[in-house]
Amino acid sequence: MSVTPTKAMVLAAGLGLRMRPLTDNMPKPLVRVAGQPLLDHVLDKLAGAGVTEAVVNVHYLPDQIVQHTAGRTQPRVIISDERDQVLGTGGAVVKALPLLGDAPFFHLNADTMWIDGVRPNLTRMAETFDPDRMDILLLMAPTTNSIGYPGRGDYAMLPDGALRKRREHQVVPFVYAGAAIMSPSLFADAPAGEFSLTKMFDRANEQERLFGLRLDGVWMHVGTPDAVRDAEEAFLESVA
Repeated sequence: MSVTPTKAMVLAAGLGLRMRPLTDNMPKPLVRVAGQPLLDHVLDKLAGAGVTEAVVNVHYLPDQIVQHTAGRTQPRVIISDERDQVLGTGGAVVKALPLLGDAPFFHLNADTMWIDGVRPNLTRMAETFDPDRMDILLLMAPTTNSIGYPGRGDYAMLPDGALRKRREHQVVPFVYAGAAIMSPSLFADAPAGEFSLTKMFDRANEQERLFGLRLDGVWMHVGTPDAVRDAEEAFLESVA
C-alpha cells in the first residue's frame, strides 16, 4: 500500500563549483532558471505532492538560503545546519533523520529540474513506492531525451522497476534524476560522519530493494552556466 510522504529532505549544501562564476557569491540552489531559484522549483513540486515539511541542509553561503526560505509555509522549511562540517550526501541524511521521522520521505537534490508529463512525477513516485519491497525508489530519466546530460547513465532497469548498476565500460539507458523516496530504516546502521548516498543505493541494490520509476516528461541536468540557458529554453517552451 502506498503512503504519500509528508516530509522531504532537500540537499542544498554543495559548493556549486561547476556553476562558477554564478556561484561565486550565491549558493547554487538560489541560481535562477526561468525567473525562479532552483530551490523554489523543487519546493513548489514538493508542495504540489502534499509535502508539508522540507528539511533543507546548508553549508556554502548558508545565510542566503536560511533567509530565502524563512517565510515559506508550503512546505515549511526546517534548516539542517552543516556550516561547520562536511557530511556528504549520506551523512547529511543521517544528521537530518531526527527531523524526518520514521516514515518514508522524499529526497531531492536542490538543483534537479524537470518538466512533468501528464501527471506529476512525485505523485507517481508516491503511488509506486512499496515499503514491503523497496528501501529506495529513484526517479530515473532516459538519457536520450534529457537536457544537459552527456554521461553514460547510472542504471539499467528491469521490467518490474528493479535497478542494475552500470558496470565500468557499460552504457545504460537511465540516469538518476535527483529525486527519490527512502525508508529511514535504511540508515539504521549507517556510518558516522561524511559518506556518500551512493553507498546506501549500492546496499539496497545488493539486497534487491533498489527500484526505479521512469520519469514522465523532460529532465534537465543544470550543472553549468550553459546548462542554465538550455534549461530555461526548454522550460519556457513547455509553458508557452
